[in-house]
Amino acid sequence: MPQPLTTSAPPAGASATAPTVRRRLAALLYEAVILFGVVFIAGYLFSTLTQQRNGLTHHNILAAWIGLVVGLYFVWFWTHGGQTLPMKTWRLRVAAADGAPLSTGRAIIRYMLAWLWFLPPLALHPLLGLAVPQTLAIAALWFVLWAATGRFDPQRQFLHDRIAGTRVISVAR
Repeated sequence: MPQPLTTSAPPAGASATAPTVRRRLAALLYEAVILFGVVFIAGYLFSTLTQQRNGLTHHNILAAWIGLVVGLYFVWFWTHGGQTLPMKTWRLRVAAADGAPLSTGRAIIRYMLAWLWFLPPLALHPLLGLAVPQTLAIAALWFVLWAATGRFDPQRQFLHDRIAGTRVISVAR
């Protein structure tokens, strides 16, 4: 049975219960599908505008560009209604810890902290000279451990939400 959140009243249309970790991970999977298209279009635009002929040409600038585009995608939706399309589908909304809509600053902090799902194990790859299978195994283990932070949190919030002062709440039908 979902546990009620102990902070102030939720926004209109939201319930006082935190969604299950399973539901949040399902929304994350759907988000990955949507982001595939966003990243594809951003990469295509970059390659066309810079007349990139080789994938290694300007690859660091391309990575920064894609990070910026993905960041703009999330920050825009989180500050304009608190939901991306997958979050609407799974009836989830991100809000400040007190239930208020996210400010731009808090949304940017949440976006930056959400990279903790992936960057720490991926940073080990070049630092320790790991083989790709080792890096993937460490990344999978890290992902499971990070997801467990939501499972064992009393209000079922992931660690990056706790640190950013945000929470994901259920939205009524």
